[in-house]
Amino acid sequence: MNSDTTHELSSGNSVLPVDDVQLLDTTLRDGEQAPGVSLTPDQKVEIAEALDATDIDVIEAGSACTSEGERDCIRRVTDLDLDATVTSFARGIKSDIDHALDCDVDGITLVVPSSDKHIETKVGSTREEVIEESVELVEYATDHDLWVELLGEDGS
Repeated sequence: MNSDTTHELSSGNSVLPVDDVQLLDTTLRDGEQAPGVSLTPDQKVEIAEALDATDIDVIEAGSACTSEGERDCIRRVTDLDLDATVTSFARGIKSDIDHALDCDVDGITLVVPSSDKHIETKVGSTREEVIEESVELVEYATDHDLWVELLGEDGS
């Protein structure tokens, strides 16, 4: 980026300097959810290296809670020592964070329900309890030196 040029992004009524924007790529996790798509561990490594070469800021390497095989793939990506921040998708469950920690990731995308419907039917809880649990999970993750992106699922 040319330091002599001012770059800005418009977000609603405010303008953010581009330096405050981070690009997060979910290809290694979300891309595999497309029908007929299945990536081998070697393909995931190749994609992670290509993403890093483009100066992407954050690479979501997978979902560590899925399986030991997925954790092995995530470890292969973290072992590459990329410039990008390498993260794991994690549900609002402490064991998901522990699985991510086991993969030596830099951070997590922590997904918690945000709609009343999901809060009541998916997790059988209240909004106040979800907020309290989310704060505890973020504190747990940051206490373990993880970068955290908190994502509200189903904002309807």
